[in-house]
Amino acid sequence: MKKNLYIGTRGSQLALWQANFIKSEIKCLFPEINVELKIIKTTGDRITDRPLAMVGGKGLFVKEIENALLSNDIDLAVHSMKDMPGHLPEGLIIGAIPKRENPFDVLISKDNSQLIDYKNGAKIGTSSLRRASQIKYIRPDLIIESIRGNLDTRIKKLKAGDYDAIVLAAAGLRRLGQDSEITEYLDETIMLPAVGQGALCIETRENDGDIAEIMKKLDHHDTRVCVTGERAFLKQIEGSCHIPVACFGKIEDGKVMLTAVVASVDGKELIKEHIISPLNKVKQSGQALADQVLAKGGKKILEQLNSNDG
Repeated sequence: MKKNLYIGTRGSQLALWQANFIKSEIKCLFPEINVELKIIKTTGDRITDRPLAMVGGKGLFVKEIENALLSNDIDLAVHSMKDMPGHLPEGLIIGAIPKRENPFDVLISKDNSQLIDYKNGAKIGTSSLRRASQIKYIRPDLIIESIRGNLDTRIKKLKAGDYDAIVLAAAGLRRLGQDSEITEYLDETIMLPAVGQGALCIETRENDGDIAEIMKKLDHHDTRVCVTGERAFLKQIEGSCHIPVACFGKIEDGKVMLTAVVASVDGKELIKEHIISPLNKVKQSGQALADQVLAKGGKKILEQLNSNDG
């Protein structure tokens, strides 16, 4: 086993929290190993003035870090799972998925109002097409405006009056100890979360046997099962930040319930389907769920989105 490990991470406050969390977990399990962080700036970090869907979508926060992994500059990478594309570069694998944080989205409002309370024309800030389309489906009378930046920046913009409310992932706020800002949790009955939301991805080289034992200790079985199903859906449907697509898995009574959504950008059309899966068939079930969503109208929505992009 290696005596020195280098973790690649973005330099944002949340990314550093996540990387330091994994560093502390490794140090706790293997105190003899020296663990250091290497901060790598990604394309997504450089572009802060436009919605991600306009500049490339998923992969913008991981590509440079993956290149460092492939060139042996780092030994493992810590990402937010929801930033991971469906396809990984050849030679890289998801080495471990630690236990998931709260997977849902949350509303933070200026006046403690919930989503249902807002009057026509209220401004809701989000950088996500997935969130925007689901809000428009529930509340077509609200105005959705793009917002980028780290958590503190977004909350400052809200408090400055730029928005009536903003929608963020619960996990980031909870990890940074800012969950007191949360007004309302939007569970899967209101807004289906992104694939892998709330989970961390520890990406490693496929042939790196030196850290296999470490990854085995960090992996959380139930989280791995649910995220595997979600990512199988994403890969099958070829989803990205370009399209409003979501999938969420949870284990109930020894089986996995996978629920998925594909929506039009304007929120007028929304296809929502679910499937019950045995734990050992979750990958196949995720693929089957994607086919089910496509057959029920998702394919038409995606074709319209692609034709508009073209």
